[in-house]
Amino acid sequence: MGSSGLTFEDKELQILLTHFTLPEKQKLGPRSKKKKIIIIAGPTGVGKTKLSLFIAKAIGGQIVSADSMQVYRGMDIGTAKPTLEERRTVHHHLIDSRDLDETFNVVEYYHEACQAIKEIFDKGAVPIIVGGTGFYIHSLIYGPPSGPPSDPDLRKTLEEEMASKGTQSMYDRLKELDPNYALTITQKDRHKIIRALEILAITRQKVSELPPVSSDNSENYDFRCWFVYMPQESLYPRVEMRCDKMIAEGFLEEVKRLEKEGLRKNSSASQAIGYKQCLEYLDSPQSQEDWDHFIDSFKQASRRYAKRQFTWFRKEPLFRWLNIDKLPIELAAEMLIQDYEQSF
Repeated sequence: MGSSGLTFEDKELQILLTHFTLPEKQKLGPRSKKKKIIIIAGPTGVGKTKLSLFIAKAIGGQIVSADSMQVYRGMDIGTAKPTLEERRTVHHHLIDSRDLDETFNVVEYYHEACQAIKEIFDKGAVPIIVGGTGFYIHSLIYGPPSGPPSDPDLRKTLEEEMASKGTQSMYDRLKELDPNYALTITQKDRHKIIRALEILAITRQKVSELPPVSSDNSENYDFRCWFVYMPQESLYPRVEMRCDKMIAEGFLEEVKRLEKEGLRKNSSASQAIGYKQCLEYLDSPQSQEDWDHFIDSFKQASRRYAKRQFTWFRKEPLFRWLNIDKLPIELAAEMLIQDYEQSF
C-alpha cells in the first residue's frame, strides 16, 4: 500500500477510468433529484447477468428482469435464467412468476415491474432493470402500448400466415387497412405488423386511432440506461458457445419435460429462441442430420436475435452504448456505478 492509500489494482483502475471517454452524446449525465433506476440492456450472450450481479452487490441493488421468457417456471436453461444461488445472493423480481398455462404480455410486465420498483425503493435498495427484451424496457420507460390484450390463438394464426406469405405481404395488408400507422413503421417490423393486424381483428379499430398511453415513470424516475455490447466478431462465437453449453446442461431434456407440461399450448413460449428449434427437432425423425440441423438453426436464430437487439436499441435515445469486449467486469461495473453515484 502506497502513501496514496491505493493498491496497484486500484491505481490501475483509476488510470483506466481517467482515460476512458464516451462519445459526446454519451457523456455521464447531469445531476438529478429524481429517484435513480439503472437499466442494463444488451444482446443475448453478452454478459448482462454477471455485470448486473456485480453492480447489485456493490451498491445494494435488486434486479428486475426484463426478459419476456424468464417469467415462466421451468424455462431455465434455454432462457439463461440466473441460478438459484445467484437469486439467493441478489433479490430478483419477475422471474418464475408464471406457469406455462398463463399468459404474460407487455402491459402486465409494465404494471408488475412498476410495483417491483416501488417495493425496491421502499426497502432502500437500488432497482436495476436487466434484460434484452427492448419492447418491455421501452414500455417501462414511456408507458405500455394501448389496445386490447393479445389473443394467443389469433397471434399464432397471424404468425403462421406471415411465415407462409412473407413479411411484405402482411405489411401491404396493413398499409391498406391502416395506412397512417403503416407509414410509421417498415416491412422489417414484424412484431409491430402482427400486433397492428391483431388489434384490427379484435377491435375493428386502427392503431393510428387508438388513444395515446402515458406513463409517469419518465417524470418520476431518472433512468440511467446502458446498452452493453461487443462487436459481432466477438459476440457471435460467445452466442454459439452458449448454445452448446445449454445443450450440454440438458436443454433437450428441459424441453421434453416442458412439452409434457403444455409448452406447445403457449404460443409465446413455444416460439422462443431455442425452444422453437428444439420442438421442431422432437417432431423430426431425430436422425443425425436432424440433430445437426437443430444445432445450426438454434445458433442461427440466436445470432439473428442478437442482431435485432442491436437494431432495436439504436432507436432508443436514452441509452448510452458501452463496448465491454476488452473491459474487465470491474471496470465496466465501475463505469455504471460512477454514473449512478455522480448523477445525484
